[in-house]
Amino acid sequence: MLVIDGLEASYGRIAALRGISLEVDKGEFVSVIGPNGAGKSTLMHAVMGVIKPSAGSISFDGVSLLGRSPEWIVRRGIALVPEGRHIFGSLTVLENLELGATPRPRGDDFGGELEHVYRLFPILHERRHQTASKLSGGEQQQLAIARALLSRPSLLLLDEPSLGLAPFVVDIVVDVLLRLHEEGITILLVEQNAALAVDVADRTYVMRNGQIEISGSRETLLALEDFERRYLGFVDEARV
Repeated sequence: MLVIDGLEASYGRIAALRGISLEVDKGEFVSVIGPNGAGKSTLMHAVMGVIKPSAGSISFDGVSLLGRSPEWIVRRGIALVPEGRHIFGSLTVLENLELGATPRPRGDDFGGELEHVYRLFPILHERRHQTASKLSGGEQQQLAIARALLSRPSLLLLDEPSLGLAPFVVDIVVDVLLRLHEEGITILLVEQNAALAVDVADRTYVMRNGQIEISGSRETLLALEDFERRYLGFVDEARV
């Protein structure tokens, strides 16, 4: 579904991505882990057309994404839940959700899908007429995911969804992602919380300094000598 090959990107003279190659097959749950500064968010921004790579290719269902606008990419079927959520605090929860449906054809009825996200995140239904700025951090993260789902994506990208959340809220978010995966949505998850990401994903890529160091399934990676010490030592390993 998503094929990235030899991707390079820089901020001025600073190389952020150094020949990144990865693939996400339809129906997979794939994670990318690594410390701060590894290039994970840059990778997501490149896929969404927010930054222009200097080399390499990105294709989605066989169609190149290079040079495409973020709006075109969303309409093609990719949605990003960005780091920091970026919800509209002055709008109500419902208005934020309605904005998520704007890439869809005019007149398209999304009432059924709205009810679906309310079932996934009951707190959003309870607070649908409340301004989003009054939500807690965990509730705002749920809103950001729900808003992305209303664009009807076939590929959902998530950039650090557990960042700054209480453990019980992280569990809620992870449970929803696993349910969405079971429903057929393909997921690419970027996480600094390596233990969590390795635990939930079908496959994981490990990034450092803008490069892929290693990749594999949970079983393959955890069987490697020193993998936990080298790559999971900077996070809570309770989920592994």
